[in-house]
Amino acid sequence: MDQLRAMEIFVEVARWRSFSEAGRRLGLTRAMVSKHILQLEERLQARLLHRSTREVSLTDAGLAYLAPCQATLAQAQEATRTLHQVSQATAGAGLAGPLRIQAPSSFGSEWLADAVARFAALHPQLTPMLYVDDALLDPIAHGFDLTIRVGGIPDVHALAMRPLAPCRGMLCASPDYLQRYGVPRHPQELQQHRCLHFSHLTDGTLWQFVRGEQRESVRVAASFTANNGVVLQQAAQRGLGIVYNTTFLAWRALLAGTLVPVLQDWALPLNHLSALYPASRQPSAKVRALIDFLLAEYQPVPPWDRELMAAGLLAS
Repeated sequence: MDQLRAMEIFVEVARWRSFSEAGRRLGLTRAMVSKHILQLEERLQARLLHRSTREVSLTDAGLAYLAPCQATLAQAQEATRTLHQVSQATAGAGLAGPLRIQAPSSFGSEWLADAVARFAALHPQLTPMLYVDDALLDPIAHGFDLTIRVGGIPDVHALAMRPLAPCRGMLCASPDYLQRYGVPRHPQELQQHRCLHFSHLTDGTLWQFVRGEQRESVRVAASFTANNGVVLQQAAQRGLGIVYNTTFLAWRALLAGTLVPVLQDWALPLNHLSALYPASRQPSAKVRALIDFLLAEYQPVPPWDRELMAAGLLAS
């Protein structure tokens, strides 16, 4: 049993009080989540969770185990980052030449550009080329060594994927907008609100929500449309409406109070930031090294979500 993985799963189950929700967020089946928890309990010789048909709750042992478990995962992340930096500074000096990277413009400018710059500083012979664009470009046809994408893969046979980080959605609006138009209390109330639409999504006006066993689908009216997440966020900050945002983009505005969360008790579908590369050949040492660097940066909890969790704006 991979105890560290089981601890990560336990923390997610404790966070969401649900085997199914934890599995959805970790990309695992409910049965696999249950198997890991049972193995962990057997190893610890302690029952960590009460199960019922309605809910999952922590036992006294589980409550006592949770905080040390979270601390251990944080230490493991820091250890991985430290080891990666040391290995890159010593054994990775041979990385050289061009490295062509494509990413969505919002994530590329907000997070990836800084990470690639720090990665390049460890490898002076490397010449990264970062292309940011929200269009769903074919990485093979356009000659990219690595593509960072939110959500699905255009051709699962031609591309291999490595998940880098969870990409959490969050509805946001400006305080001024909510004061003028009111705060929606249920997803269906969004039909009476001004909503902002990301045009690259094939069905971006159909918003999905989940709360426990409840599921809601809402067809919103787009009062403003753009093909760029930063543009939509700026429109929301100006009071134009409610935006379906990502936490990696919204975090600064949320901390500053220029945007506030909406319908926080309803979860939005979880996507992932993933690294894509051609499946027909082994990734080069440059690509492997950059993926490892980004995994150390963003796992198990990406820094933007940690900031929001620390401020109480995102459930931990």
